[in-house]
Amino acid sequence: MDGSKLLGGALAAAGLLCATGASVAASAGSASRTANVSREAPHDNRMSDHHARRILALHNRERQQLGLPKLKWNRALEREAHNYGSVLARKGRLEHAQNGARNGTGENLWMGTAGQWPVETMVGLFIEEKRHYRHGNFPEISRTGKWADVAHYTQVIWRDTQEVGCSVVNERGWDVLVCRYWPAGNVWGRKAY
Repeated sequence: MDGSKLLGGALAAAGLLCATGASVAASAGSASRTANVSREAPHDNRMSDHHARRILALHNRERQQLGLPKLKWNRALEREAHNYGSVLARKGRLEHAQNGARNGTGENLWMGTAGQWPVETMVGLFIEEKRHYRHGNFPEISRTGKWADVAHYTQVIWRDTQEVGCSVVNERGWDVLVCRYWPAGNVWGRKAY
C-alpha cells in the first residue's frame, strides 16, 4: 500500500471531524471527471442522479429505522457542498465553513484518498458513530462524553432536518464529501429525535 493510501486511510479513520450546527438554520436559497462525480452538461457541477440517490438512500435508511421523516434532495445545497468541497481539496484538509458562509446549514465532512472509497463507506462512517450515541439533549449525547464523537450521526438523524445536498469532489488526489443539511441539526439543548 503506498503512502497516499495510508494517509487517506488514517484521515478517514481518525479525521471524520465533527458535524456542526449549534443553532437552527435559515433556508439555503472541477473540471476533473471521477467515478464519484459526474458532469451532466458543460459547466454543470451536479452529482449524477445515481450518486445522489445512493447518498440520499443511506441517510433515509437510517432515519426510517428510527421512524423519522425522509429527507429530500436539495440541488442548491448540493451546489454549495460542491463549491466548498473544491476549497477543502485545494487546502488538503478538512475544516468546517463558517456558519454565515453556509447560510446556517448543518454540515458533515469526509476526506480520503481519491478513488478508494465508495459513497456507502463515506456516509457509512457518519452513521457508524451511532455506537457512541446516547439519547439526550445536545450536547449530552455521547457515551464517550464528547459530542463531536456522534455529531455526524446526529446531523443525519436530526428530526427537524428536512433536506440534504451533498457532493463528492475529486481534486488534487482527494475525494472530499461535503453534505449540507437544512434546517441544521445539533441544536443546543434539544434532542435529535
